[in-house]
Amino acid sequence: MIIVMILFPFLMMGQKMSNKKIDQIIATECDSIEGVIGAWQFKLMDRPMFCFTDESNNRMRIICPIAIVEKLDEEMIYDAMIANFHSALDVKYAISDEVMWSVFIHPLKELSTVQFKDALKQVYNAAESFGTTYASTDLFFPGNRGSGKKEKDPIPTRKM
Repeated sequence: MIIVMILFPFLMMGQKMSNKKIDQIIATECDSIEGVIGAWQFKLMDRPMFCFTDESNNRMRIICPIAIVEKLDEEMIYDAMIANFHSALDVKYAISDEVMWSVFIHPLKELSTVQFKDALKQVYNAAESFGTTYASTDLFFPGNRGSGKKEKDPIPTRKM
């Protein structure tokens, strides 16, 4: 117990992610790296990806463009939203600037090296599986996984 108490602060310090560590990981795991510390553009298995950090506000995001939204049908967008609940896991599908993205957002300092590497894979997998399984890993949470446009349920009314 005493050893654990002595080592605990050192173990916690080793978990703090920084721009320098992210730069090293991206250099090791990815290809075609461009940009500057805190704003990287790179490829992972030929997919363009970006990583942005804000150390002063303890934020980090990894993003990968999937498609121009106007080229997607309504079912695909609907299924992506269902996947955000069941199969996208740590990654989410999101729309910004008329582009569908796979996105991982996390507090920067609390992120471990293992988590960052896993996030790279999940963002890649979510982008690759868009339009088919909409999955970032092999794990699925139970429930409706999509497969097309659903009829809207009427909004329940409360009887007074």
